[in-house]
Amino acid sequence: MGGTFKGAPDIVTSATPLEPPDGAPTRRSESGKGAALMLLGMFLFAAVDTGAKLLTEGLHPIQITWTRQLGLLAGAIFLIAYHGRSILRTSHPRLQILRGAMAVGSATLFIVGVTFVPLADAVAVTFVAPFIVTILGALILREPVGWRRWIAVFLGFLGTLIVIRPGMGVIHPAAFFVLVAAVFFAFRQIISRALADTDKTATTVVYTAIVGSALLTLPLPWVWITPDREQLLILLGIALLAGVAEVCVIKALEVAMAVVVAPIHYSMMVWGTFYGFMVFGQLPDMWTIIGAAVIISTGLYTLRREYLVTHGRT
Repeated sequence: MGGTFKGAPDIVTSATPLEPPDGAPTRRSESGKGAALMLLGMFLFAAVDTGAKLLTEGLHPIQITWTRQLGLLAGAIFLIAYHGRSILRTSHPRLQILRGAMAVGSATLFIVGVTFVPLADAVAVTFVAPFIVTILGALILREPVGWRRWIAVFLGFLGTLIVIRPGMGVIHPAAFFVLVAAVFFAFRQIISRALADTDKTATTVVYTAIVGSALLTLPLPWVWITPDREQLLILLGIALLAGVAEVCVIKALEVAMAVVVAPIHYSMMVWGTFYGFMVFGQLPDMWTIIGAAVIISTGLYTLRREYLVTHGRT
């Protein structure tokens, strides 16, 4: 969901942040490898979302999110074992906890939304997150935003309205849960930017995994439904694939520039459509495709503008 997508793997969907790890190289020769890893990561994250949607018929969204979080927690434990306890040092513990809470809220609300909304439609709505990040960056972090990017923000929201079509009764009202999930994700990304100057990316990843797991465990006794054998297999698959997908995204950002691999996040629309059709027999309608095209094109433009501004070019 998750994004623009800066932060360690995780997008509004099950996907992870797109902040390059500390000291990430920028060799062009590795661009192909990085792109392939990112593409695989998005494919696996779409599979995680598909499994989550399947499970919503019999299990609570919090239980599903908690299981997915176990895969991310396993990755965090590996990072602690590899880097040592020093990875837990943070200059802003409150911000780290708040970021973890935003990540949990985003992931849970997305799963609530896909209970009723076709997967491709939900994925398209999450693509509004980078535009919300632009707005919050200007308001909270006082980041400069030129008129071109403001137009891109307007068009991005217009594309979202085309997908949702509020008041027309075409798409389930639960799509607004996905929209709120995108807002939570955007706040999480803003916190990531605030932490970037003092805390390592790996530290932020670990805290988000730990805090998220702890917060989701608190209500678990009240929503727990014992899964049957099929549900248990899907839950285990979700946890495993989430962990593998996160590793793919992190490795992609280690070997290739973020500007190369970040646009590949939009392949989630392709994978969401693929899984939606193969598993649920759902295809996006013409308006969803048009809205997604508007969102993706303006999102890619925003990524390009950020790259030019960062490198002192206009």
